[in-house]
Amino acid sequence: SFGHVKLDSINPGVYFSKRIAEMVGAEKTLVQKSGYFSRAAKSNEFDRTLIGECAKVGVESAIAGVSGCMGEDEEKEGFPVRAIEFERIKGGKPFDVKQEWFQAMLKDIGQA
Repeated sequence: SFGHVKLDSINPGVYFSKRIAEMVGAEKTLVQKSGYFSRAAKSNEFDRTLIGECAKVGVESAIAGVSGCMGEDEEKEGFPVRAIEFERIKGGKPFDVKQEWFQAMLKDIGQA
């Protein structure tokens, strides 16, 4: 709506998902939009770096046959980006709005 390419109309996630699934022999795929698209806000340097690292490690994990949800693993030292085991990811975990990174983000986007 602001002159941006409408990625949802070309659906690059599905495009790449199908091709990578064929290459690695995946029976199922799940495509989720990144937080940048979900919140419809301009990404900052941290966002772009994290998205790039998740994509890189995600492809490496897929090629190695490792399943999981890509993200920073809060339970591992240094919070490495990795394929987090699905059984460790549960719904219902309360979100602590007082976390330092969340408060910093609110200030950064003018919400605090």
